[in-house]
Amino acid sequence: MAASELQAPATLAIGPALAEFTRRIAVDLAADLPELPSFPDVVVRVRRALSKDDVAVDEVVRVVSAEPSLSVRLLQLSNSAALNPGGKRVTTLRAAIARMGFNMTRSATVVFAMSQMRRAEAWRDLQPQFREIWEASARLAATSHALARHCRRADADQAMLAGMLSGVGRLFVLTRAGAFASLLADASIYAEIQSVWHARSGRALLTRWELGAGILDAASDFENAHSPHGSRATLSDVLLAARYLMDVTEPAELPGSAFLEAPPFVRLGLDAAGAAAVLTASAEEIASLRAVLAD
Repeated sequence: MAASELQAPATLAIGPALAEFTRRIAVDLAADLPELPSFPDVVVRVRRALSKDDVAVDEVVRVVSAEPSLSVRLLQLSNSAALNPGGKRVTTLRAAIARMGFNMTRSATVVFAMSQMRRAEAWRDLQPQFREIWEASARLAATSHALARHCRRADADQAMLAGMLSGVGRLFVLTRAGAFASLLADASIYAEIQSVWHARSGRALLTRWELGAGILDAASDFENAHSPHGSRATLSDVLLAARYLMDVTEPAELPGSAFLEAPPFVRLGLDAAGAAAVLTASAEEIASLRAVLAD
């Protein structure tokens, strides 16, 4: 029997599964309020508290304290090398939130909720794929945060959040594709599904979370920062530049790298020496922040 004949049944089986997957995800995204399944509501509570103009630290502490695991995560993050370069540890939730500020607290809450979602029993069989998406997002978030700080931008915490949220669309696609074993089993088909649907899925979900246009654009579609859009660097530029840099194992490899000529690096004013300085000076910061985010 020819190899092509052996492969034919599997190929034929994928067609109906792909059609049904496409139908289901299109229906889901057409809904007014698409949701990530198993997503904790602690994000909503924290966001409501922080939306008040006169909110006090103690009120935020009260809301966060209702979720012990989140409290632990905020303490870990506030004591990471990225946010505690002086090495002075804080031991109370109030001190941790005061150190991080409300924007970073909100960002960290969203990240925590995403991490809890991937631990849900419903997705036990998808743990390898969840882990891959989560770790890639954590690497991007940590590198984006360090890069934004190095470039003296005021949105380093937003860069971290956008980096983590860049995986939201992929998580949504995975939860939908998880119902079709044949699609997950075919690496090329699954990669194509992610390529087609992740940006649209991410934008639909993040629009609901009201995180602002800059984060929305960067998290859902930062790859389009390749296109020339003016001389001023955006959050999307930070993420795309970080995406290139996070795969560099040795800063000495940077001179001559073609990606340094890409619009994001030009707009950020980063040449080989500058990019190497980011990776060298921020190595500990990136490693510590990545470890906390990927947990």
